[in-house]
Amino acid sequence: MSQPNIKSTIFDNIRIVLCQTSHPGNIGSTARAMKTMGFKNLYLVQPDKYPNAQATAMAAGADDVLDNAIVTQTLSEALVGCAFSIGLSARKRYLSHETVNAREAALQANKIVASQPVAFVFGTEMSGLTNAELDCCQMLAMIPANPEYSSLNLAMAVQLVCYELRMTILNGALEPTSNQTNGDAPTGEPLATNDELERFYTHLEETLLHIGYLNPNAPKKLFERMRRLYSRARLEKEEVNLLRGVLTLTQAPRKHTKY
Repeated sequence: MSQPNIKSTIFDNIRIVLCQTSHPGNIGSTARAMKTMGFKNLYLVQPDKYPNAQATAMAAGADDVLDNAIVTQTLSEALVGCAFSIGLSARKRYLSHETVNAREAALQANKIVASQPVAFVFGTEMSGLTNAELDCCQMLAMIPANPEYSSLNLAMAVQLVCYELRMTILNGALEPTSNQTNGDAPTGEPLATNDELERFYTHLEETLLHIGYLNPNAPKKLFERMRRLYSRARLEKEEVNLLRGVLTLTQAPRKHTKY
């Protein structure tokens, strides 16, 4: 495959997701920021006002990105097919997610995006991503702005992330490499997609309730920690299948056969 086609695939495998955007102008400005950097896959989770004339006006010629935006009711729907999701936050979160800066997040995409889709997820303008939305992500990224005034407009934040991604791609850091086994690089096995992970988490919760490990009246806190534990592992498709096999037999054990 020629180099331009490889890079085109990488650009196509990057998804920008906006959650519950309040101001339609920010959606249009985001489309413009994306197109300027060569990206086109925009997903909108429950936008307050869309379609909207203000969004079209602020897109300033990026109408194709705006017109092709996919609107979903949940973040999980927007992440279907994604193998890795990075949530953006303007403030420190006391969660167990790995936290990196925007440049490192672009470099982390190197491990996946040449062969599988990766999403960068942005929250609503006033409060950012909720903890529940972050639980759909495997990593948290921050833009190291001035600590005395760290407020960034949503579209500006998207522009900065897309710039870091573009520079990483053009510098060749996102080139697909041979199978590597240094612990950080891909092993050649595809990662489980977000929808496959969500089915696994549903199966896991059902099993933990079945065996009495989770309190059905208050399962949330413990299960959130379970999700984050598996999220850090970056499970491969085959590993998810293996774990679900264990869960199935945990719920209905086979009779032991003596040999």
